[in-house]
Amino acid sequence: MNINELFKSFLEEIQPKVSLNVYNLWFATLKPFSLDEDNLVIEVPMEIHRTILSTTYKDLIEQTFYSISNTNYNISYLTKEEIEEEAERKSTVIDVSPYLEEEWESNLNPDFTFDTFVVGDSNKFAVMNAHMVAENPGNGQNPFFLYGKSGIGKTHLMHAIGNYIMSTSKKKVLYVTSYEFRDDYTGIASVNKGKDSMEYANSFKRKYQNVDVLMIDDIQILVDSVKSQQEFFNIFNHLYNANKQIIISSDKSPEELNKFEDRLRSRFMMGLYVDIFPPDFELKCKIIQKNIKNTILENKLNQEIIEYIANSCKNDVRQIIGTINRLMAYTAMMGQNKIDLNFAMEALNDFVKVNIYSENSISKIQNIVADYFNISVSDLKSKKKTANIARPRHIAMYLCRIDTDEGLARIGLEFGGRDHSTVSSALDKITNELKTDTKLNLIIKDIESKL
Repeated sequence: MNINELFKSFLEEIQPKVSLNVYNLWFATLKPFSLDEDNLVIEVPMEIHRTILSTTYKDLIEQTFYSISNTNYNISYLTKEEIEEEAERKSTVIDVSPYLEEEWESNLNPDFTFDTFVVGDSNKFAVMNAHMVAENPGNGQNPFFLYGKSGIGKTHLMHAIGNYIMSTSKKKVLYVTSYEFRDDYTGIASVNKGKDSMEYANSFKRKYQNVDVLMIDDIQILVDSVKSQQEFFNIFNHLYNANKQIIISSDKSPEELNKFEDRLRSRFMMGLYVDIFPPDFELKCKIIQKNIKNTILENKLNQEIIEYIANSCKNDVRQIIGTINRLMAYTAMMGQNKIDLNFAMEALNDFVKVNIYSENSISKIQNIVADYFNISVSDLKSKKKTANIARPRHIAMYLCRIDTDEGLARIGLEFGGRDHSTVSSALDKITNELKTDTKLNLIIKDIESKL
């Protein structure tokens, strides 16, 4: 049975086992790509198909293929872009070294560009300087040292610089992680001594010294690799003296890399080092809006849901994207055409609980306010509108807004699922009363002292 016959039989078998919506969404658009003994490759239209097929429907797919062919296939999924990239790579290979590859690879992700990088107050200074480096590499801001917490865009910005340089010049760009650099260097010692070892060492030098732009990601990884640090020092000097651009990223500033050799740290500080700060609430909303474009979530998320996601995520771009992917997969599986806040909360419930809320400061404020006014937290969250409940609720909402980093949507959720406009109205009411009401000022101060 050839691959086309196998796949046709598979689709015929799978269709009655799933709903029509599931079949059309996840299976109808699949294409067979290659079959080599028991290795089966299937082309998928999008990354999310790979995720869903290899998790939710993994057992069903494997059992169906086994029932048809009596073979346990190793099934993998590739997007059309990945198949084209692999074909192009194979067609350009001329003479592959048995050690380090001689064929040039920049290792850049073409999707990470300045156009796809979302800019806000927390990162605009870094972006501005990244543009300057990209437009004039090797002159002035060398080395360019980016630092900040994990998941806030350092790697994306490095790739954006590299992609810009390659699109506007013939300069040779190389991006590697510190793990890759260390493994390449220590690989010299693992090769048999003699001619093989010399060839590998020469390949290593050609790879890292014959470039116009060298990018090393997560340099802090080399903190305990003294010999790798020494070799990087030599490469750094070679490139710097030749006016080649060096770009480095780290989770710490150069001053904080105390376990690095002083001579290396001093070179990190010779150029420009820039901190990228975590995204604020406004930037997180922009990132969400950017990442739902051209997906099944586009035009389905109102501002309330976007704010809920922004408030539910730490200041980590990777987690924001992971949350969007979670909601997108859940929406597709449920066949949902319209998304409201309750649906989003249901989709992200376990995900949010596990990954985000280790300490709920809103809950703390609710408990203290409830104790202060001799009512229960459930009263604060209820629909009761009597004065002895409504006023403490407004005060609690006000304190949650000024004493935490939570947004209006998140606060509203914790107060019985109220929308952000209700919270905003309570804030305005208490803020205005504080201007003239001395007693209210004393109450607020008393509660804050208990906090």
